[in-house]
Amino acid sequence: MNVRLVLVEEMLGTKAANADVFADFIASKHPSGTPQRDELERAEHREEAGTTVFHREGGRAGIYDYQVKGFFKDACGAMNRFDREARNGLEKLAAYKTKIDGGIFVFPRFIPFVLPAGGAIGVCERPLRAETAQGPRVSVCRSETVPAGSVLEFEVRILARELEGYVAAWLGYGRLRGLGQWRNSGKGRFEWQEV
Repeated sequence: MNVRLVLVEEMLGTKAANADVFADFIASKHPSGTPQRDELERAEHREEAGTTVFHREGGRAGIYDYQVKGFFKDACGAMNRFDREARNGLEKLAAYKTKIDGGIFVFPRFIPFVLPAGGAIGVCERPLRAETAQGPRVSVCRSETVPAGSVLEFEVRILARELEGYVAAWLGYGRLRGLGQWRNSGKGRFEWQEV
């Protein structure tokens, strides 16, 4: 399935701009304790420690294939809690994380953004509220953004025919809940088409 996503809301970056913070985090999550070279690419510019940016290859901002698969898992988990009509008549998908990991693959590994004419990477600053053991806390978060109208094109290889309808339903869910950070505010929402 060749997919074209068009953002209807700006999308926020998810990679820590401080390369050392990013490297330590990825290393702590990687099964071997040693992340892949492309996962540790250095940010092309340094911002304050709390800023998140987009991954870059050859100077172009983009996302990695695993971020699309992560969206599929998030969408399936949510849709499994919906009424059947909201799932386009599909049954709840059992063991969906395993099925997505083993039966759905996204290519290429790095998916660059195509910005709209006159579009540029911007910045979004917002408060981040958290309830902690010491009481409520508020901090300010800062993220790079790509504007609405930006395009991502990639291929989804589906190895189990039973999953085809689900992939289409998950992509349709992207109109309500998007990619990237701050999705609950509507950031990163998109429309899609098969090309």
